[in-house]
Parts: sequence; C-alpha cells; structure tokens
Amino acid sequence: MKIVVIGGEKGGTGKTTIATNIAALRAINKFDTLFIDTDQQASASSWAYTRDSNNIEPRVACVQKFGRGLTKELDNLSRRYESIIVDAGGRDSVELRSAMVVADLLVIPVQASQFDLWTLSKMDDLYKQVSAINSKLKVHVLISRAPTNPSMTDIAEAQSLVKDFDDFVMMNSIVCDRTVYRKAAAQGLRCPFGEYA
Repeated sequence: MKIVVIGGEKGGTGKTTIATNIAALRAINKFDTLFIDTDQQASASSWAYTRDSNNIEPRVACVQKFGRGLTKELDNLSRRYESIIVDAGGRDSVELRSAMVVADLLVIPVQASQFDLWTLSKMDDLYKQVSAINSKLKVHVLISRAPTNPSMTDIAEAQSLVKDFDDFVMMNSIVCDRTVYRKAAAQGLRCPFGEYA
C-alpha cells in the first residue's frame, strides 16, 4: 500500500498515535517514507520535529498540507516516495476526503464505544461517495484505546458491529489504552504495538 490514510469521523481515537507509529515503522523498514499532517492541531508535525530535535534515526520526513489541493499533491508525491502516511484528523474534512480520493488504504481507528461506532455509518456513506472516484480504496477498522479489563465485552461487541459494513475489514490487531504510547510520542519515539497490546 503506497498511500495510507489514518482518519475518521471521531476525535480522540488515537489516530495520530497510530499514524506516527506506522510512519516510523515504515522508515525503520527502509521505505522512503513521507508523513503528511493534515490536521490543524499539528500534533504529528510536533512529533516529527521532536524526533528530529532528538536526532532519532531513521528520520521521518514530515510536511503539513491543507485544502483541496491535497489530492493533486498526494498524487504527485506518490511518484517520489515509496510510502506516504497521512494523519487526517478526527472529522469529515476537505483533507480527509481529498486524501481518500487517491489513497490505497483508509484505516479508521475507533474506540469500542457506541459513540465511536455510530460514526462508522457516516464513514460508510463517505466511502461510497469516494469509491465512485477511487475504486482501489480499501477500508480497515482498527479497535484503538481498548480497555484492558478482560471481563469487558466491549471489544467483541464492536467487532461484531463492524461486520454490518460490507466494505469494511475488521483488523485483527487491537491497540489498548496504555500510558507508554503517550510517553513515547512526547519523545518522538515509536512504541511497538505488539509488545503493549
């Protein structure tokens, strides 16, 4: 997958944490990677700046891009980079739609809560609009910030609900809510998901 967009309709689901970790992992695996921050909050850009300031290798090139011109920019940049990771923020925005028009994969992080899961129907509508233009776009749903209490059934209920969406693939990985992710981000680091999930 050349262009991967991390985005969705709901804020606070860990999109930037997931995007920064994927971008770092792609760079570690020697892909010529560009990280694009389309969120006005610029959290991803701050992470990349901190990483550069701390001389963490490999470097993850990061730029901010906004507005309708993003589609053309991504199309152009995809000819120059092996891997492009886009942090699209937590709302239906021009940037999210523009990125989806040329992306190979959209990853929608959701918490295992009804408020988050309700937003999937809006994302399904958005996907149907965009897929008329971009037929190669795949959509995966990732349970993020999951509770660690083994007696809770929220995760299984969320996984079951995703099956109602024919075009969405439920990812096997689950990202639990752990302090280590926030600590790693503050230092410009990546946190290996598998070790803390």
